[in-house]
Amino acid sequence: MKPAAARGARETPQARRDGPERSCVVTRTVKSPDDLIRFVVGPDNMLVPDLRRKLPGRGVWASLSAATVAEAVKRRAFERSLKTKVVVPPDLGEMIDALMLKDALQALAMANKAGLAQAGFAKVEAVIGSGRCAAVIEASDGAEDGRRKIAQALRRAEIAREEARLKPRKVPVVAIFAAADLELALGRAHVIHAALAPGPAAEGFLSRWRRLVRYRTNDAGATAPEEPNGSDPAGDDSVDHRTTEPAGPNAAGPSTE
Repeated sequence: MKPAAARGARETPQARRDGPERSCVVTRTVKSPDDLIRFVVGPDNMLVPDLRRKLPGRGVWASLSAATVAEAVKRRAFERSLKTKVVVPPDLGEMIDALMLKDALQALAMANKAGLAQAGFAKVEAVIGSGRCAAVIEASDGAEDGRRKIAQALRRAEIAREEARLKPRKVPVVAIFAAADLELALGRAHVIHAALAPGPAAEGFLSRWRRLVRYRTNDAGATAPEEPNGSDPAGDDSVDHRTTEPAGPNAAGPSTE
């Protein structure tokens, strides 16, 4: 029997795309799978985070929030929902963060292989000025002066769109990766600034980045434009690309699947 919240929940367009909605094991909030993390029981009864939602077996779901995952571990909510003894790693929250970080960097490497990434301050400025910039990436340990100059270039691009009477479009700035991580993902040395051109691989990376930031900020971060399926983030002027705020932090509640 589904919880009352799940029975009475209205199916959203997002849920129809991604499959049936699920409820958080801690909050009991009914959400789209994209707003949750799936877990399954792996070998030796170990609880395994299934980030891509492809592993076999019965799943249990938690909101996309480090705090909610920590609360689920504290309350032993996974065991109760699965109705079996499971081994929950004490560092489950950190493990998920590391897996999501690795996933995002692999997606960035794929965008680079697709020819969508440009690195170097001058090249980034040129991509921004072209109006075909899907995202700017800055090393978290880069100099503040460089960040300021990139911000000025983004502002000039915004003003140019306003003067051309085009729809406002906020270019997301990704600043959670260290320079060493960017060097490995892009296969070149001394990467402090990079830019992505539009394309499916770029959107795949941005999707993973947004999930990671939402997880770290308890579903309250990664303010970035949400693009409709099939749209060009730098070329469709019929869509208003202004920044949207994700939902706020999750409240605690009874634990169930």
